[in-house]
Amino acid sequence: MITVTPAAAAQIKLSADQGKTEGMSLRIAATRNDDDSIHYGMGFDNSKEDDVSINVEDIEIIISTASAELLKNTTIDFVELEPDKFQFIFMNPNDPNYQPPSEN
Repeated sequence: MITVTPAAAAQIKLSADQGKTEGMSLRIAATRNDDDSIHYGMGFDNSKEDDVSINVEDIEIIISTASAELLKNTTIDFVELEPDKFQFIFMNPNDPNYQPPSEN
């Protein structure tokens, strides 16, 4: 369902350690914008009864049932977009603005 790259997994674990949120699950959320693109959010949270729960790279990820379909087959990575500016990116084939990375 969701793939987390090793770089993203390392950053998520570091963030959990720094934020003293070890043991909490990583919630990933997605909503569709008016232009049909997808808005993403993530943070540490406790599981709710109707959440989908998966374990990826030793990280417990929880997703609401409303977000699950929008996040199907998404890959989360942590990349340097500009020198010394790293951020999480969502490579999601369900987002009409998504373009797969080109191979050089």
